[in-house]
Amino acid sequence: MGIKTALPRTELYLYTAVLSLALLWAGSWIIEASSENVNRKAFRENVKPGWHYFGRKMDVSDFEWVMWFTTFRNHILFALSGHVIFAKICSLLSPKNRSLIYMLYGSLAVLITMGWTYISLILSHCIILYSVALVKRKWLCFVAGLTSLATFKMEPFNTWQEGFATGSFDLQDVLFYGGCGFSIMRCMSFALENCEKKDGNYSFLDLIKYNFYLPFFFFGPVMTFDRFHQQANNPNLTRKEREMWNITIHALVHLGAILVVDVFFHFLYILTIPNDLKLLKQLSDWSLAGLAYSNLVYDWVKSAVLFGVINTVSRLDHLDPPQPPKCITMLYVFAETHFDRGINDWLCKYVYDYIGENHDAILKELLATICTFAVTTLWLGPCELVYIWSFFNCFGLNFELWVAKLFSLPPFSTIERNLMSEAMSRRIRGLFNAVNFWQIVLYNVLALNSLDFAQLVAKRLLLKGFPLSTLSVLFVTYCGVQLIKERERKQALLDDPEPVPPTEADKQKAE
Repeated sequence: MGIKTALPRTELYLYTAVLSLALLWAGSWIIEASSENVNRKAFRENVKPGWHYFGRKMDVSDFEWVMWFTTFRNHILFALSGHVIFAKICSLLSPKNRSLIYMLYGSLAVLITMGWTYISLILSHCIILYSVALVKRKWLCFVAGLTSLATFKMEPFNTWQEGFATGSFDLQDVLFYGGCGFSIMRCMSFALENCEKKDGNYSFLDLIKYNFYLPFFFFGPVMTFDRFHQQANNPNLTRKEREMWNITIHALVHLGAILVVDVFFHFLYILTIPNDLKLLKQLSDWSLAGLAYSNLVYDWVKSAVLFGVINTVSRLDHLDPPQPPKCITMLYVFAETHFDRGINDWLCKYVYDYIGENHDAILKELLATICTFAVTTLWLGPCELVYIWSFFNCFGLNFELWVAKLFSLPPFSTIERNLMSEAMSRRIRGLFNAVNFWQIVLYNVLALNSLDFAQLVAKRLLLKGFPLSTLSVLFVTYCGVQLIKERERKQALLDDPEPVPPTEADKQKAE
C-alpha cells in the first residue's frame, strides 16, 4: 500500500464526526469529574486557587509547568532576556566571536545562580571527558561518558556531588541535575564527534563554548556538537526571507498555548485525578481512556512549549535547534514516539542508527533497541518504573518490525497485493495501527503518572470493558488513525506531486 492511497471523502467525514463526538463526550466526563470532586481530601494538595475571574481552582500537580510559568517565571525570563540582549549587542560588535560571548554570559549566569563549586564540578567532568576524547576511541568515550552520567543518577555518588551546589532555593535540585545531565550528554557528543575528526582535535575551548550556551544548559534540548559548532561559528548572520516573522509567530503560538493550558487546568484536573485511585474506580471506561490520552497530549504540549521557548531564543542567535517532538495524536508507530527530540536525535545518531544501520535485520534491530533503551534508562534514572517503561517500549519497537517482516512474506504479501484494493489495505493497516496506538498510550502513561493508573486503565479497557468499551475505543482510535493517514497522504502529495498525464492535445503536438 502506498502512502498516497486515498479513501472516499464521505468515509473521512464519518471518521471526523465520530472522533469529534467521542473526544467531546470523554471531555465532558472529565470536566464533570473535576467539578464534582474539587473539594475531595485527595485534591487539596494539588488543586489550588487559580485565576479569580474564573471562579475555579487550578490543577498545579505539574511542578515543571508551575516552575516555568508561575513560581520562577520572572527569573527565567530575566536570564533568557539578558542573554538575548547581551548576545545581540556583542554579536553585532564581533560576529566572529559570538560563540565565545555566548559562553562567557552562560558561565557567568551559571556561576551567579549555582555557585563556583558547581561550576568546578561541571568543569571537572568536562576535563575528564575531554581527556578521553583525545584518545579517539568511541567505546572508551561511551564508557567514560556513561560512567560520569551514572554518578549523577545513582547513590551514593549523586548525593555527594549534590553537596557542591550552594544555596537552598526550590529550583536548586532541578537546575543541578538538569545542568549536570545535559552537560554529560553534550560532552559525550563532543567526544564522539572528535573521534570522527580526521585531522587533529577540537580544542577544550570548543567544548566549553558548546556546553555553557545558556539557553540549552539547564533544560536542553541537546544539540549535537557537530551542528552547534558549525552554526555557532558561522560569521554569516544574514537571515532568510521572513525568518524573523516566523520566529515571532512561533513565539506568539507558544504564548497562546501557555494561556490555553492554564485555562484548561481550571476545568480539567487531568493530572490530579489519576492520583486518586478511589475516584478512578468510580469513573466510566470512557473517562479513563480520555484521562490516559489527555495526559500524553498534555506532556507533549508541555515539551513543545518548554523547548519552543528555548528554541525561540536560540533561533534569535542564528541557530537551528532540534524541533519540538511530534504530537502524540499523530503517532501510531513506536519508531516515531519521543518527548524530547534533542535526546532522541542524540540516541539515534550515536546508538540506534549506528548499531541498527538500515533497521532491516531483526537481530541488529534488537541489539540497537536494547542498547538505546539501556542508555535511556540511565538518562532517566534507574528505578523500577523506568525499567518497566524501557522494557515495554523496547518490546513495542521490535514487535513492530517483527509484524512488518511477517506480513511482507507470502502468503500475506500475496493476499494484499492480489486480492485487496489499496483502500482496503489502508483500512486493515489502520486497524493494526489503532491497537498499536493504545500500546503506545499504555506503555508511556505509566511513566507519566503511575503504574497503578496504567494497570487500571488496561484492566478496564481490555478485561472489564470487553467487548463494548474495548471495541468502541478501538473504533474511535481507528477513525483518528485514518485521519492521520489522510494528513500524511496530503503532505506526501505536496512533497512529491504525482505527474499529470498528458492531454490529447499534448499527444497530437508530440506526434
